[in-house]
Amino acid sequence: MEHMRDPEGLCTTLHNRREELSMAEEAKKTPTESGGDVSGASASERGVAPIKPQYLTTKEQFHQFLEAKREKLQQETEAGDPDGNDLAEPEAKRIRREDGQVEAEDGQAQQVAESPQQPLTQKRARGQNKGRPHMKPTHYDQTRLCPSLIQGSTARCFFGDRCRFLHDVGQYLETKPADLGPRCVLFETFGKCPYGVTCRFAGAHLGPEGQNLVQEELVARWADRQLVRNGLDKALQQQLRKRKVHFERAEHALRWLSQGQLPDPTPAVAVPGATAAEGTPGQSDLGAQQAPAGPNAGCPPVQTCGPLTDEDVVRLRPCEKKRCGNLPFRRICKRFGADVTCGEMAVCTNLLQGQMSEWALLKRHQCEDIFGVQLEGAFPDTMTKCAELLGRTIEVDFVDINVGCPIDLVYKKGGGCALMNRTAKFQQIVRGMSQVLDVPLTVKLRTGVQERVNLAHRLLPELRDWGASLVTLHGRSREQRYTKLADWQYIAQCAKAASPMPLFGNGDILSYDDASRAMKTGVAGVMIARGALLKPWLFTEIKEQRHWDISSSERLDILRDFTSYGLEHWGSDTQGVEKTRRFLLEWLSFLCRYVPVGLLERLPQKVNERPPYYLGRDYLETLMASQQAADWIRISEMLLGPVPPSFVFLPKHKANAYK
Repeated sequence: MEHMRDPEGLCTTLHNRREELSMAEEAKKTPTESGGDVSGASASERGVAPIKPQYLTTKEQFHQFLEAKREKLQQETEAGDPDGNDLAEPEAKRIRREDGQVEAEDGQAQQVAESPQQPLTQKRARGQNKGRPHMKPTHYDQTRLCPSLIQGSTARCFFGDRCRFLHDVGQYLETKPADLGPRCVLFETFGKCPYGVTCRFAGAHLGPEGQNLVQEELVARWADRQLVRNGLDKALQQQLRKRKVHFERAEHALRWLSQGQLPDPTPAVAVPGATAAEGTPGQSDLGAQQAPAGPNAGCPPVQTCGPLTDEDVVRLRPCEKKRCGNLPFRRICKRFGADVTCGEMAVCTNLLQGQMSEWALLKRHQCEDIFGVQLEGAFPDTMTKCAELLGRTIEVDFVDINVGCPIDLVYKKGGGCALMNRTAKFQQIVRGMSQVLDVPLTVKLRTGVQERVNLAHRLLPELRDWGASLVTLHGRSREQRYTKLADWQYIAQCAKAASPMPLFGNGDILSYDDASRAMKTGVAGVMIARGALLKPWLFTEIKEQRHWDISSSERLDILRDFTSYGLEHWGSDTQGVEKTRRFLLEWLSFLCRYVPVGLLERLPQKVNERPPYYLGRDYLETLMASQQAADWIRISEMLLGPVPPSFVFLPKHKANAYK
């Protein structure tokens, strides 16, 4: 139970606690309708979501229900197609469970023989699943059609004699897997599918002679619109790889920093013609910056200085700052009302080397009107040069320094949380980047490195003086990870220490109640991370101040939109489909923790409350509550068709895969 800091809230907390104890006593006297020992035991069990007794069930009954329903649906499908033309569902994978069971091919749980030396109880798997096998699909590499044929350039091959791809369309079609569905989202949306015959939905846009059909009217409508920006130019990539890019502003700032002096102010950018006055709506005043890209892209930069204060008129509204994952997922969050989105953490050294995979993290969809990128690095020279490079090559509204990453790979190299203990390096990074950027520089912090040694309150006044425009504070230390609740009392203390620089808080926000309580601590806004993964419609709940009892069909529609966005972004060929499926499955490993509002005895669900086994109001709602990877795969097959025969999925974090 989260404690309030005001007397009335404390009384409410004690009153709620007495009610929970009373319910616990009643639960001991009254058996549940499902009978037997119920997983989760009672609604008041610590760390367990309080679900109404009529929906609770046992682990065995839960899986038996899903298996029986799946067999029934499969029989109905076979009866509807007696010729057996439907694509067969692949065999269920043998997935180890924590209790020593495996799921056999028939779907029934079987006990694994334990050796005398092996303990009966296994330690619960936690943390990053570092031992999982390499998951990159390579089965399509040997039979890939040459891009020159896909793009219609049959006169010559882009790669010449060195080409390792197929040039025989007939041979390719002989080995190409069957189509996954009758509709191609790219063809229906844009009027043309750039993947042609390689598209896994090619039947929707191939003519009788195998030609790629085009809807001219749709193509013309999208001709002048750029959906995704911030791509890496080939010429720039070659210059980066050959180290021919010059960083005049970065070298100027680093030269002064190396002498222990403050850098000279960067000369103001000359603005041709009339400019808007400082403080004009739509013109940002966050440090030294230009107007945000998006609707106001192309506005001339106006040089200012100092941290953002409450008096400044900016587009970073004081409600919530949402940081999400990949681009298709950010589109989902924007649809539900996210105000600010930020790209995934990019390593500055990889960006300076021109790595295409790292630059892909900077891509921005047209719907992201306020968008920033997040950089990770440990040294002032690379971070400052990377900031200058991004400032002149891509369209962003702010650049964020990740000083909150707790993973060992980053921490041991001196980046992420390690910078909180390397004040000299940290200062040089912030000062150097703020000098070369024309957009706001923000910083993401944790409370500290060690659990009981808070550092943020001492760093915040210095960050304000170094040139940071805004700081986001995650209310946990590196050692805590997610084992403890976020310390919002300490975040409130830090908000006062950071003033007049705005501070955004982060941690454990899963409802509009949580967001409202967080805003009362004095923060300028809140950032949502895990809460968006569990329920992306959380942004709508916050804006409308309500609990949304969203139906299972509405949740499936959200997943369907995500797959459409994924196919647009990653492609509709085999490689794009499987990449979309991987990201979908990783997301489903979080979505299964959500408990529908209509099933809860007490509102709202807390982010640290795990759901017990329960039967939903329909089959789909129950299936979405499953914590087995095999059931996540079945959901993906509803949207993207059957998985390949050799398909295996293990989530990134072991804690998401417990059975």
